[in-house]
Amino acid sequence: MRYKPGHREESRERILSAVGRGFRKHGYEGIGVDGLAKEAGVTSGAFYGHFPSKEAAFREVVVHGLEELHEGVERLQKEYGSRWVGAFIDFYLDTKRTCDLGEACALQALTSEVVRSSASVRANYRDEFSKVLDAVALGLTQDTVAERRERAWALMSLLSGGVTIARALGDDALALEAAKALRSAAIAIVT
Repeated sequence: MRYKPGHREESRERILSAVGRGFRKHGYEGIGVDGLAKEAGVTSGAFYGHFPSKEAAFREVVVHGLEELHEGVERLQKEYGSRWVGAFIDFYLDTKRTCDLGEACALQALTSEVVRSSASVRANYRDEFSKVLDAVALGLTQDTVAERRERAWALMSLLSGGVTIARALGDDALALEAAKALRSAAIAIVT
């Protein structure tokens, strides 16, 4: 059977997204290859046709997730101009705080898993996260380059850590209180 051009790439993207949801929902140790394959709607053999190992799949999910964050920052910068950071903060504290964990930002959902992973996964994470930081810093207009990067560090750490804690509370009212406090602190960082 012949497939149309691009079929393999489309299939791989669909599988990568599903595998990412599996890792976000269950953690690296909480799901095996069979579970990841099931999440993607493929056989374990088909999973191995796309990824040589569970670790390789995790590495790709981490890189892909941080690439999506990077692209999202750049998209908001183009769409909102100088007002991009407020839109980003609001999006992160609302949508990324309340969405299903399987759809959460890779930064908040996978970072603790990366800490436990191999040096090569951490190196890929470091490289991709540096790109996110650079994009955020580039979008900040005040201060020197070094000061903008420092503010980018503070902003991303506050948002990611704060949303992670808000999710863990299991109390909508308390999580909303946290989001309001986080928004005020995030705005203070970037102004």
